[in-house]
Amino acid sequence: MKGLSTKRNINRVFGDSSWRVWHGRLVPGRGRPDKVQHLFRVVGEKLPFPAMKAVRKHMVKMGYPTNGIYVAEDSMGYARYIGRGNIFNRLGSRWKAQKLELAYVSFYVVLDKKHEREIETLLIRAAGPLLQFNERKKRVTIEAGNVRDYEPRTYFYERQHKKGKKARKVK
Repeated sequence: MKGLSTKRNINRVFGDSSWRVWHGRLVPGRGRPDKVQHLFRVVGEKLPFPAMKAVRKHMVKMGYPTNGIYVAEDSMGYARYIGRGNIFNRLGSRWKAQKLELAYVSFYVVLDKKHEREIETLLIRAAGPLLQFNERKKRVTIEAGNVRDYEPRTYFYERQHKKGKKARKVK
């Protein structure tokens, strides 16, 4: 039986009173051949919108492309906006226009650009009925997707709850 990929956190990219965003890489599990081609170069799953500036800066520093497919999500994790192109410019515009409606962002940098349109189309078709804002579906917390669902050797950004004492409010 093939083993699951394991996560190797490399460094923290963002942190606030609720979330941390880590940069890392998926390491192949036992029985996973090195010759398996992965679809994505970099993925980000349900990252908080305020982390986008730090993630963009880190991706540029690492030499990762910043074009790909992106999904803006509400506080329930439902897709509200899907597109492709410059991930951070487009999502920045969406965030300014709909700050109250949007909470998270997911993005996918595809190794072979010719697949971007197909993946975008698939996501739009799958989320089609959900691509309208619904005020009743908002809530503060949502669990992140599992980055282990992607192929080994894919770089990732993952949000994590801070553990331990709650952050103290400054008066």
